[in-house]
Amino acid sequence: MNDERVVWEIVTKFLLSTCRLRPQLTEPTVQAAVYCVATRALHDGTEVDFIPLTTGSVAELYIEPMIPHIGDIDVMVRHRIYLAIPAGHPPPTQLSAEFYSHNVQVFEIVDSHLPGYVYLDLRYLLSECVGDGRYNAVQCERQRWYLLSCTVDGVDADDIHGPAILCRQPGSLLSIDHVRCVRCLVWPSQAADWPTRHRNYGWPDSATVDRVVSNGCDVVPAVHRQCRQDEWMRDNQWRLSFSRAEIVLINSWMPVEQIVYHMLRVTSIDRAIDRQC
Repeated sequence: MNDERVVWEIVTKFLLSTCRLRPQLTEPTVQAAVYCVATRALHDGTEVDFIPLTTGSVAELYIEPMIPHIGDIDVMVRHRIYLAIPAGHPPPTQLSAEFYSHNVQVFEIVDSHLPGYVYLDLRYLLSECVGDGRYNAVQCERQRWYLLSCTVDGVDADDIHGPAILCRQPGSLLSIDHVRCVRCLVWPSQAADWPTRHRNYGWPDSATVDRVVSNGCDVVPAVHRQCRQDEWMRDNQWRLSFSRAEIVLINSWMPVEQIVYHMLRVTSIDRAIDRQC
């Protein structure tokens, strides 16, 4: 037993001394930033503008492990002129600068028969009022909507897995998972119980919960595995994405907690590889 304790102490000391706060700029974060800028530039001056958000390990973790275990860069790209709202929620009359556009299409999030998977119905057209930054909402005939294009302009798409398009750029360190999404500024009704859920250990605290809820969520084009053979569902099904919430939650951890998360993640990857071999 004493020998085991010594080993644990050695391993713990090694992890604490080799996993440290990440510098402000690393090669993956620089590549992610360059990709985001390039994405904006590709569509500059066109009617449809795209706004990228770096997610995944590059955005979530603020410590650098002793061996990098970031396999790719996740970038969510949303359309500036599209907005989602929970079913029954009134359309917004004022939008922040990130939605700057004369016209915005508002889609209602409609439940499917599977938890977390939804449909989008076009419900309102927002027109900007001249001079005061407010919008007039006009209700339109309900139309089910799906993302028409699964390509990334200017980038070769090597593979599509779930909502992500795997992209590789010449000379880049890592591949990029490009995910198109629709922004929802309101916390969705499908997760209404999360903010008030009983928490045995007081995490996350109320301030972190408020930050998560205030960020809303995103909706990404993804089909549940049970529905892939159904042509209509394959074209129309979406999934709620809480990547913004994950960034806030994981960055609220202490360094030791992030180290434990790294170890658990690496262990799960190793086990998955063992099962495939």
